[in-house]
Parts: sequence; structure tokens; C-alpha cells
Amino acid sequence: MSEKRNRIFKAIADPTRREIFHLLIVGTALSITQLSSHFEISRQGISKHIQLLVDADMINIEQQGRERICYAQASALKEIKEWLSFYDIFWDNKLDALENHLNKKA
Repeated sequence: MSEKRNRIFKAIADPTRREIFHLLIVGTALSITQLSSHFEISRQGISKHIQLLVDADMINIEQQGRERICYAQASALKEIKEWLSFYDIFWDNKLDALENHLNKKA
């Protein structure tokens, strides 16, 4: 498995990081302070979660004055989508074979 894919899976393994990513996807951009207000953990804790998302190329951060603004990079999930597409095809084929087998018995 690629290192990039491993970083993405690690990033989305945690519900807090998934929620951070979701907030950035449905919104446009949020500062770390704004993101922190959605959670009952410290700003420092949120910053650690954000760093893992940055490491996975799932978000970018820009400095705007005194604020650090986070932007979602949904394209990072393309790596996971491509990986999952193999299993979609695999299961489609298996389920089609099962359906054919059951239809022959009926």
C-alpha cells in the first residue's frame, strides 16, 4: 500500500479528524480558532489533529495576518476512491456470480 494512502487512512481513522475535514468540506475555510470552537478539546489538541490532516495532504493552511486558515483538499480522497474501486468490481463480480448460481437453481 502506498505511503500516501497510509497517511490518508491514518488521518480518517479518527472521528475528530473526520469531523474537522467535514467542517472544511461543507464550509469554505475556517481558522484553527473557529475549528476549535466545534470541539471540547484544547486548541493544541485540534492543532495536532490538523497536522495529521496536513501530512495526509487533506488540508492546506495559509497564514492570514495572525490567523492560520485551513482549506480542505477533497482531491486527496481520490487515492482512497481508486483503491476502493477494485473492491467494488470484485464484489460486483462475486454478487453477479451468486445471482447467476441462484437463478440456475430456481
